[in-house]
Amino acid sequence: MQQEHEARLVELETRLAFQDDTIQLLSDLLIEQRNLLDRLQARLDRLAASQEELLGRLDLDDDAPPPHY
Repeated sequence: MQQEHEARLVELETRLAFQDDTIQLLSDLLIEQRNLLDRLQARLDRLAASQEELLGRLDLDDDAPPPHY
């Protein structure tokens, strides 16, 4: 009976160790993904600002007829 309890305890401790490793791995991956998302969002914001600046320089007149008229 004592050996069964000890074996079960060892199994539970082993599982816990693997779960701890998995949780740490997932946490690290989540941090990497968050950092990547932040970099991509900043890049998108810069691109949007650049596009707005270019559109502002063009000063398009929406009421003007297309050039083929």
